Amino acid sequence: MSKRRILIIEDDDLQYEIYADALENFELDRARTATQGFAIASKSPPDLILLDHVLDKGELGLNFLPELKELLPFVPVIVVSGALEVHQQIKALQGPRRAHWCLTKPVDIHELTQTVETALKECGEQEIVRQFEALERSKRIDKDELLSRSSDRLSRQTTIRKQLSGSTDRPNISALSRQFNVARRTIIRDLQELIRRGELPPEIYPEGEIANVEEA
Repeated sequence: MSKRRILIIEDDDLQYEIYADALENFELDRARTATQGFAIASKSPPDLILLDHVLDKGELGLNFLPELKELLPFVPVIVVSGALEVHQQIKALQGPRRAHWCLTKPVDIHELTQTVETALKECGEQEIVRQFEALERSKRIDKDELLSRSSDRLSRQTTIRKQLSGSTDRPNISALSRQFNVARRTIIRDLQELIRRGELPPEIYPEGEIANVEEA
């Protein structure tokens, strides 16, 4: 099985050596600037990106974060920097083209390796798959709820039709509302639907009287 590839965008040689020792089980690519990192990622997409903020040639890593995420939307990004204020870290972790983590230098090696392992296991394409699965579950729940509501409405209307069938008395909206534990306007809509479908005669509850009750 081939090693997972990590692109490290870091201009400090000592910091890169620390990464190289900690991540020896991975195949590493290195860039000193975000521009160079973008070029490397374009040719050979990595499985994960470690991104410093203050880079060679005056480049700032976070300025390139949206561009990197546009190129590699499924690749998790871990920002590692000692030059970020709290509000900058928060901003980096927000929005559709965000980083997944912000770690502070000097970075704790154990925290770094654990974060990398978690990112490779839980983020990226796996994260997208989980989001789609959650969306499908949500749709199914909504569908089941709608079907349940529809069944309840039809059952209620059937009972109302049977109760009013053959009667010349005007239905008591309040009494029906209490009987079925629904709002008065729900009963009114039921009557309107039953009349439209021809299951109740229009004279049992003329449209004008329904409107008056609904407005009351």
